[in-house]
Parts: sequence; C-alpha cells; structure tokens
Amino acid sequence: MARWRPDARERLQQAALELFAEQGFAATTVPAITARAGLTTRTFFRHFADKREVLFADEAEMPSVAARLMAEAPTDDPLTAIVAGLRMIAETHFEGRRDALRQRRAIVASDQGLRERDQHKRAALAQVARDGLRARGLDPLRAGLLAETAVTLMYVSVAEWLDADDDRGLCDVIDAALATLRAEFEG
Repeated sequence: MARWRPDARERLQQAALELFAEQGFAATTVPAITARAGLTTRTFFRHFADKREVLFADEAEMPSVAARLMAEAPTDDPLTAIVAGLRMIAETHFEGRRDALRQRRAIVASDQGLRERDQHKRAALAQVARDGLRARGLDPLRAGLLAETAVTLMYVSVAEWLDADDDRGLCDVIDAALATLRAEFEG
C-alpha cells in the first residue's frame, strides 16, 4: 500500500463519500473506507476521529473563521460586517464545490445523527457570531437576533444555491436572500 502518498486524506474522503452514497452512512465501516482508498485504518485515524468527521472535518475551522471575521471587520455597522463575512465564507469554503456539497447534503439528510451534528454546528456558528457581536458592543438582544439571522441567511442561501440549476454564485444568492429579507421588513 502506498501509505506515504500525500493525498491520503483526499483519497479517504473520496472513498468514504462513494461508499456513503452507495450503501448508506450507517452501513459503511472504516475498514471498508480504507480498503476502497487502498490505505490502512491507522492512516484513517491519523486524519479523522471517526467516519462522521469525513463529512464535518473540513468545516471544523468554520467557527474560528467566523470569530476572526467578526473581530477583524473594519466597519462599525454590524450588518455590513456580517454580509462581508458571509461573502468571504461563501467564496473560500463553498464556491467551486457545488457538486460535492450536494452529495454531502444528501448523505447528512439520510442519517439522524448526522442531521443532529449539522444542527449542532449551526448552533455553534450562531454562538460565535453572537459573541463577536457582543464584543463589538451590541446589546444581547440585538446580537442574538443578528447572529441567528446571519446563520439562517447563510443556511437558506446555501440550500437555494444547491437546489438551483443555474450558474449563479453563492454570493449572488446571499445578496438576493438579503434583499428579499429587507423587502419583507420594509414592505
């Protein structure tokens, strides 16, 4: 086995995604993933704590990215800072990965435990945004409202983008969703 190749993590992810799609998340084992990838289980556990992490590991840094964006935002307008952060996350973590994200979404939707893990991730992002807004001097009510709205805006926009069969980028969908939200409150 070519365990020394530098693409072990990517091979494991690809093998896992193929098996999750073919036989379901619950029926897929770590030994099956490593066999498909041509690697050992020891190599798997060097890269991932368990098979769930194959789906969530790339997003593990998202709360720290969000916290950094909140702290470094150059504007005093919290909504402008939030939208700039959402756009940056869209460009760096989502664009160019639409097909892989569609596959990931289908796998997560197929398993209750994965759906719960995804909800936990969503709550963690909202908490990071809330804390960041509080650190910028916003009162708890406003910080909570804006944080939850920002996370919802991102999740709704990502769902719309993944469901669409057009060539719009995620940033365009975020902008359209924000415009819709503003129109609802102004109209």
